[in-house]
Amino acid sequence: MELNEALGLVIRDIRQSRGLPQEGLGPSQSYISALERGKWKASLDKLEQIADVLSLHPTTLLLLAYLKKDPSLDPEMFIAQIQAELNDH
Repeated sequence: MELNEALGLVIRDIRQSRGLPQEGLGPSQSYISALERGKWKASLDKLEQIADVLSLHPTTLLLLAYLKKDPSLDPEMFIAQIQAELNDH
């Protein structure tokens, strides 16, 4: 699975769990539809806009997408790796 496909699935799952229509995420319905199907890649600006509507940090969406892309990743280990990388910079 490509990362853009995983991100689209994450966005769709969260949107649906909150009962939001595609139009409720900000950009046009056709844009969100294509994004959720992995046909388009979100720009950082659009990702930030969508995350804001979902009341999430954009990096949370990316983290969830990486975890969906590779289900063998241990979420706690993945977050610990990111924390260590942040501490190094």
